[in-house]
Amino acid sequence: MAFDFPFMVEALFKLMLKIPISLEITFVSLIFGFLIGVAVALIRIYRVKILCRPADFYVSVIRGTPMLLHVYTVYLGIPLMFDALAKYAGWSARSKDIPTIAFIFIALSVNSGAYMSETVRSGILAVQKGEIEAGYSVGMTTMQVLRRIVLPQALVVCLPNLCNSIVSLLHGSALASFIGVSEITNTANMLAGDNWKFFESFVAAAILYWGCAIVIEQIMGYLERKMARRCGAPGVPASSAA
Repeated sequence: MAFDFPFMVEALFKLMLKIPISLEITFVSLIFGFLIGVAVALIRIYRVKILCRPADFYVSVIRGTPMLLHVYTVYLGIPLMFDALAKYAGWSARSKDIPTIAFIFIALSVNSGAYMSETVRSGILAVQKGEIEAGYSVGMTTMQVLRRIVLPQALVVCLPNLCNSIVSLLHGSALASFIGVSEITNTANMLAGDNWKFFESFVAAAILYWGCAIVIEQIMGYLERKMARRCGAPGVPASSAA
């Protein structure tokens, strides 16, 4: 059976129309996952009472279970809880009114939040204690020290791992196909089913994911170099920081 190159090219152009949906899933989940990650990292670093143990448990459970399981748990569990709450509160809304894509947003945000919390935590711990103490010595509050000293430097340290997280989320967006969201993988599967050309269709999908990953890596590499120069990170020549 010969490889149908013309069909692969045709599938490639059709799948390109689904790139915005896959990127939407990736970056919406990235934003919320990053916010969750920062909050969990700070809770664990400063050992916030009441919250630190649940935060430890959250990171352990999420990192110890597959992403696909998170997608199914959210997709099947949230409707049950929402409908029960709606019935108790007398709401007219039901889980069937929730867009399917919202479930993948929640699942990937929760998943990435656990991994990003470790990335952010390592970045924060990499900031020299002397700089933090210097901030306190000039009268800064803890929030000011975090905002002006710790987080900007931690972000520079985190960027390489953050790039990996974005690419992982891009790959994870393919799991949306399991709950019927029409993104790249789901559409590739439908095109293959219509023509019985599965290999060509999935090769086209792989090319698109690869291309998106390369673009993300280039953008993050540029941001990493720019932020490193601005923050005067180690290893950046002094002349470059001018």
